[in-house]
Amino acid sequence: MRVLLTGGGTGGHIYPALAIARGLQVKEPGVEVLYVGTRRGLEADIVPKQGVPFRTVTVEGWGRKISVQAVKAGLKLCKGCVESWRLLREYRPQVVVGTGGFVCGPVVLAAAMMGIPTVIHEQNALPGITNRMLARFVDAICLTFPESAGYFPGSASIYRTGLPVRPEILSADRREAAEKLGLDADRTTILVTGGSRGAQSINRVVVRLAKEIQSLPNLQLLHVTGSAGYQETINRFQVAGIDSAGRGNITIMPYIYHMEHALAVSDLVVSRAGATFLSEILARGIPAILIPYPHAAENHQEYNARSLEKEGAAVVIVERELTGESLSSVVLDLLRNPAKREAMGAKARNLGRPNALQEILGVIEEVTQ
Repeated sequence: MRVLLTGGGTGGHIYPALAIARGLQVKEPGVEVLYVGTRRGLEADIVPKQGVPFRTVTVEGWGRKISVQAVKAGLKLCKGCVESWRLLREYRPQVVVGTGGFVCGPVVLAAAMMGIPTVIHEQNALPGITNRMLARFVDAICLTFPESAGYFPGSASIYRTGLPVRPEILSADRREAAEKLGLDADRTTILVTGGSRGAQSINRVVVRLAKEIQSLPNLQLLHVTGSAGYQETINRFQVAGIDSAGRGNITIMPYIYHMEHALAVSDLVVSRAGATFLSEILARGIPAILIPYPHAAENHQEYNARSLEKEGAAVVIVERELTGESLSSVVLDLLRNPAKREAMGAKARNLGRPNALQEILGVIEEVTQ
């Protein structure tokens, strides 16, 4: 069996595709996988390092207004469609799977026009423009959030599969994780992270929360700043008289390479609302305080966050209302109310889809029969 995967631009599109690739190879050891992206996207760096064969087509993001850039992007899209058609004729896949990003447009559309079975996966509560355009042509649509179904045509074959979560996220042990991170497994742990690159707005307001937690020995704070904001955050804590050298209950790190350890030891998470990370905290059943990144495409992170808030699994603080006082107030309210926190965690766990990968593989198998 030959499978062509396509998705790119951001890690949120790339890593689900790679998870599907690994899942296919485990399920069917003889399967052939080809990943198609662009030369300039993150996928050109990430995918080859994962040992997955990689090819490129020409495509560029287009704006929503008529402009010179939009015309150029349109011409590149036409070129990308021709390149996709040639690549598909050469590779002859039994199925094409798209996980979002502009590169999916020409590749998945060409496959559908050629009669090749097609599946797309949508990670966010507000679907991306490419997946919305492709929805009328594909054989199946896999969703992470039920709310996104309303943005697709009623005739589409829609499956609520969730988003693939790495096995180590589910298997990580709390005590082993605490030991690796230098934390106390018996303390209630608050994880604060702004994502792999950090978030300046979150880093700035955590000082107030850290001052509160410093005097509460049954609690501990793990703050992941991002490499760029690490030293500035350390300086800010020092000015505020907060011990961040690892001797007390405040731990600051620039980056965590094994997020499964941080999640395994966490009782409450403060974070952005990217779909991949949300799927991980839901799979672990961790209550969350979500601060959506306000500049995400079409504000999709707020849609993600509101979906969890509506189900009782999270509290949302929008960036314009984020202050040291507002964050501390919400965190401390949850810490003082373990029953509420436990109820949120149970609702998060109910929303989690630990078998998402298997469900997606099932959909792929179904469309190829």
